[in-house]
Amino acid sequence: MNLQSNDFQIFGLPERFSLERVELDARWKDLQRQAHPDRFASADAASQRLAMQWSVRINEAYQRLKDPIKRAAYLCELRGAPIEAENNTAMPSDFLMQQMQWREDLDEAEGAEALERMADEVLQARRERIAALQAALDEQGDAAAAARQVRALMFIERFARDVEGRLDQLGQ
Repeated sequence: MNLQSNDFQIFGLPERFSLERVELDARWKDLQRQAHPDRFASADAASQRLAMQWSVRINEAYQRLKDPIKRAAYLCELRGAPIEAENNTAMPSDFLMQQMQWREDLDEAEGAEALERMADEVLQARRERIAALQAALDEQGDAAAAARQVRALMFIERFARDVEGRLDQLGQ
């Protein structure tokens, strides 16, 4: 195997957004077992160094593939539509309106019940965006549309943390 292979190639998986987490986890354990530096403790320095590089590379790939947003961003990049969230804020227009409404609602929310309703709404929006992301990547082959969904999901993740932070403040 080549250290320059993409994450999917390393794990022997198709380059798709949809994947079975159980299969990914099993493959990760198997690869780690094969490349673990302890297996090469008595080998020469070059073999030990290579084993360490492989172990790090396998872990990096696993971290990217197990997280849906990181996996989608990686697929977008592989398909020529990098996310570039710091430079490109293009998102679906319907989502921009939703984003403004959520911010207003969060500012005005009073009490745990209102915040928990918001958390549920945000979780549902996350599910819907992930479904749209899967369709864009796996069914339509539209990496640009998927990149817009990834940027929206990045906002949703940050906003969900803000809602959770407000809930935590109420609990103190």
